[in-house]
Amino acid sequence: MPRPAHLLAAGLLPLLACSLAPDGAVAQGAASSGAPGPGAPSGARTPGPRPAGPAAPDPAFEAARAAFEARPEAERRAVQDALVWAGSYNSVVTGTFGRRTYEAIGAWQAKDAGKDAKAGAAGTGILDEPARAALLAAGEAARRAARFTVAADPATGLVIGIPERLLPKRSRLPAGSRWQSPDGRITLDTRAFAPGTADLDALFAQSAAATPERKVTYTLKRPDFTVVTGETPSGKFYIRDAAGPAGLRGFSLSYDKASARDMDRLVIAIANSFVPFPGDAPTAAPARPAAAAPPPPGPPVGEAATGTGLAVGPRRIVAVLPAACPGPQAGGAPARILRRDEATGLTLLDAATAAGTAPALAPASRPGESALVLAAGADGPTVTPGDIAPGGVLAPLQPGAAGAPVLDRSGRLLGLVARLPAQPRLVAGVLPPLTHPLVGSDALTGFLGADAPTAPAGESAPLSAGAIAGRFAGTVVGVRCGG
Repeated sequence: MPRPAHLLAAGLLPLLACSLAPDGAVAQGAASSGAPGPGAPSGARTPGPRPAGPAAPDPAFEAARAAFEARPEAERRAVQDALVWAGSYNSVVTGTFGRRTYEAIGAWQAKDAGKDAKAGAAGTGILDEPARAALLAAGEAARRAARFTVAADPATGLVIGIPERLLPKRSRLPAGSRWQSPDGRITLDTRAFAPGTADLDALFAQSAAATPERKVTYTLKRPDFTVVTGETPSGKFYIRDAAGPAGLRGFSLSYDKASARDMDRLVIAIANSFVPFPGDAPTAAPARPAAAAPPPPGPPVGEAATGTGLAVGPRRIVAVLPAACPGPQAGGAPARILRRDEATGLTLLDAATAAGTAPALAPASRPGESALVLAAGADGPTVTPGDIAPGGVLAPLQPGAAGAPVLDRSGRLLGLVARLPAQPRLVAGVLPPLTHPLVGSDALTGFLGADAPTAPAGESAPLSAGAIAGRFAGTVVGVRCGG
């Protein structure tokens, strides 16, 4: 039995555990190459289908993207922050445009069109100057109404936003500070531990402990930060901790379900404001790549490979490996290379596989489409939300996700992650979404031939992230060279 998959969304707001999250986006394939299928004569090559080319872009979406990205980054972030306060946006404020931002602008326009002529054309996703000003004003009004103040907590050194109207009571805790509502039904605690006095793994285990009266709905665990969300019979909670040279710092927020209408939005604003180690100079947020051609999707020759493979059948694992891959292993056991495509790095391995059904190949992906990346992690499979757009997949991926399958919301295979940086790039202690090239479904179909998993005709119903993880977690396996 494979270990349960942890639903990961680095930097996203795990309060919304069932949604597929960060905004901005990317993906598409490489050229397909013919490959022999099982039972074909030696040297025979089964011609793969010609790539259909990128899917036709959505003109409305692309027009909205162009209008949004023409703005400076600070203005783009301000719009997303205002959408959070307007209750239309439930993701990370990055200044990057994607399907979530597009839909949030459209939702705000539709909601406000009837009562505010400045909202702009309802549902277009494009903000003209009067509409942008109206949105920013609405966001600022909501922020002021909550008396939301972002400041350093003297007791811990972290920076966090406090809705002071709801949490006027403040007191000191042994390891931090507490803000509370007058009736005690909403509580925000901060905490800090000096280096060597607490362990992130132990804090995570404590936070993620479930009881009959305490249901954990989401967990995220990385070497430098953790997130846990859950529910009790009467309330909800959100816990986040981060590790750095200065020790451990974090916060927890608990509130009763009667206040959920206001607090669910405020959790997003508070999480977006949280900076555990403000003394660290943050790296600028990644910019969208220019129109120049992206690097070839195959990994560079000689690159050390530790990544993810996808079992597509009994003793058949497809991965993306460098040209020089001595002693390949899959799941810690020796593997044998059956064939390899030099253009994409796609490699078919003969190795032991667990029982399970591989995800079927999807039609061509669409820009702005939500996706999940299912990777092999040290503690079991991990699931990271991302978005699709021309060029790759935008998601906060760790280096071990190279070769990981990228799935649509119906659990169909859009492609494999083609390459990753050697080291994760952190912004304020959090792994940001970055663009990673994709080996697309056309290339996979051509390479795998008869080994390619297929799906029955017709539309597939959308699935939750948990359902997708549970269905396909057993098909991913860690792969490495130099075994």
